[in-house]
Amino acid sequence: MSTKSLFLPFQLKSLDLKNRVVMAPMTRSFSPNGVPTSDVAAYYQKRAEGEVGLILSEGTVINRLSASNDPNVPHLYGENAMAGWQNVVEAVHAKGGKMGPQIWHMGIMDNHHSGWVPPVPFEGPSGLNRPGNQNGTTMTAQDIENTILAFGKAAADAKAAGFDCIELHGAHGYLIDQFFWEATNLRTDEYGGKTLPQRTKFATDVIREVRKQVGEDFAIIIRLSQFKPSAYHNQLATTPQEMEAWLTPLIDAGVDILHCSQRRFWEPEFEGSDLNFAGWAKKLTGKATITVGSVGLTGDFFGSFAGESSEPSTLEELNRRMDRGDFDLVAVGRPILADPNWVTKIKNNRNNELKGFKKEALAELVME
Repeated sequence: MSTKSLFLPFQLKSLDLKNRVVMAPMTRSFSPNGVPTSDVAAYYQKRAEGEVGLILSEGTVINRLSASNDPNVPHLYGENAMAGWQNVVEAVHAKGGKMGPQIWHMGIMDNHHSGWVPPVPFEGPSGLNRPGNQNGTTMTAQDIENTILAFGKAAADAKAAGFDCIELHGAHGYLIDQFFWEATNLRTDEYGGKTLPQRTKFATDVIREVRKQVGEDFAIIIRLSQFKPSAYHNQLATTPQEMEAWLTPLIDAGVDILHCSQRRFWEPEFEGSDLNFAGWAKKLTGKATITVGSVGLTGDFFGSFAGESSEPSTLEELNRRMDRGDFDLVAVGRPILADPNWVTKIKNNRNNELKGFKKEALAELVME
């Protein structure tokens, strides 16, 4: 099995990567009161030692009181949390790795199963996290302005802590995505609108503020998805033309790389072509893209949260698409969560040693 394309170097602005493998962001909830611990640092360091090209952290929230629904999700603000992240970055760099934080505001959320709630109500474009379900407040113009500034401050602090890039979480039904989706953005002001390009304004304002804070030479990634956890078959953009109209403003605002989330990377985005989301995004914008979605496994990640295990799968289809130039980077989630040496095993054709994924891996920071 040839994996030559997967192990070519990649350079873009502040990123100088040894290979094309990205560790996908995966919420772990092992940071008490939002502070990453030495165990979190060791967890990421093991992935750097295992030759992951770029590590993207679990989602880490900005300085808004209701940005998170989980007290053990890490913060990207505050002296203790930033000191914790600096330790993480130093540990990753010590093993030759590169890392960026995924900067996050969850928006309107369901209450956490633990019963914990933030000190103020969740906030979002219209108080909704899915059609007909209101569990928070509608953001005022001042709320929006302060949130944009908080994204920028988080990005500046991330750069100061030594991260190599940043990723904005604009997918999976969280805050930025709630502005994109017509079902959760019912606003009639400048941050609403009947068309998807109109509803990109919040995202583009965030991107511009982040770019202002980190400078032109620091790589900015944004993670996007068509699907929502409450609507698996949703499409924000139903045609290539609509996708181009959605992505172009994000590029113009300052995004360098589009991280295109799918449940299964091999599924075509539109009829008449086998291109996936990342393939279309690259074709339409010319920008670098990351593909993601059940890479190296037989089952998708929603099944894993329902307790399903997945066996290792071959990478022939991934390699075919990479060799064709459909996308530039490949994000891998659960295989690397369960096995810090997944990349090394793939590189050296030790496929008989691949572990697959079992739900038990979600309950710990796997180190071996």
